[in-house]
Amino acid sequence: MIFDRKQQRLLLEGKEYSLEDIRRLIAGGAEVHSPASWDLYLFLNEWFNDSPVITVHTSGSTGAPKELIVRKDQMMQSARLTCEFLNLEKGQSALLCMNLRYIGAMMVVVRSLVAGLNLIVRPASGHPLADIKEPLRFVAMVPLQVYNTLQVSEEKERLKQTDILIIGGGAIDEALEAEIKTLPTAAYSTYGMTETLSHIALRRLNGPSASSHYHPFSSVKLSLSAEDTLVIDAPLVCDQILRTNDIARIYSDGSFMILGRKDNVINSGGIKIQAEEMEKLLRPFISVPFVITSVPDQRLGQAVTLLLEGQRDTEKIGNKLHELLEPYYRPKYILTTDCIPQAGNGKVNRAECRILAKQILTTFYPHMFKSLS
Repeated sequence: MIFDRKQQRLLLEGKEYSLEDIRRLIAGGAEVHSPASWDLYLFLNEWFNDSPVITVHTSGSTGAPKELIVRKDQMMQSARLTCEFLNLEKGQSALLCMNLRYIGAMMVVVRSLVAGLNLIVRPASGHPLADIKEPLRFVAMVPLQVYNTLQVSEEKERLKQTDILIIGGGAIDEALEAEIKTLPTAAYSTYGMTETLSHIALRRLNGPSASSHYHPFSSVKLSLSAEDTLVIDAPLVCDQILRTNDIARIYSDGSFMILGRKDNVINSGGIKIQAEEMEKLLRPFISVPFVITSVPDQRLGQAVTLLLEGQRDTEKIGNKLHELLEPYYRPKYILTTDCIPQAGNGKVNRAECRILAKQILTTFYPHMFKSLS
């Protein structure tokens, strides 16, 4: 592997590019390149400059998006950990099909630079395998891209010809995971965040090694806070010990499960409800995109609220929830919206969902919602 940026070259669709090559391409102007290629050239220009750091953006899925300054040498260490774990070697193909604004896509490029992978570039879209012709060694996608790919028979066949798939940037629901289990591709769910420069743990989704637990890289040490949130000590990729908002359970072998986020706990009348756990329970019974959120309530503090995408039969869904859930867990409100708010990388934007739910109730149902603060 190559960790000296001055010695690195990008193998791009079978052709090797140096910094000088990249600068010549940029000098030609954006209009002569595809948007995906242009974004790649701009990233490489920044990667190869003299600065030891680079700016990355968080997704904004749980709060306001923010910029982080991260070290390039730590990004290369993250790339090494992944390439070694997955046995990625020089000349093997890797697909870049995500937005280079975010760390997940950046790390696909950095892995290619460090390990000498042959990078194939496609636009960040819902169907990244639509025109792929050759079998791929390595692909990184978000859950929505995987879901869309599995709905189109030709794209599903191309995914079956891919050796390794890693999925990050959002939760994988049970239905999608069940379909992934049928693939011959070695598929993994990743755990990590911008601050850890992509993932620090993986969970095998299919095959004999399939597990419900994430397994961290050997250099990563995990613990729990007093609130049962995950604490990460990953010195190769992060200078500081990272205290997350992810409620977790750590097992004796060092593996762990994520139960949800601390800031997604709804305290309704003293009953603490984990939004992600409720969504997991309801997903088999609700066929449209939805989210469990909350609105302020004078009596309960927070009222559990179900936000559905599209105009749905809320009475029928309410009757089903009455059968499934204990009284304290039943949503007090079932609301519909044209679209569930998402962050730029496809994650549900839970902060915006809370704001939207409050707006819907105060605008359209003020007689039902007099207790809002």
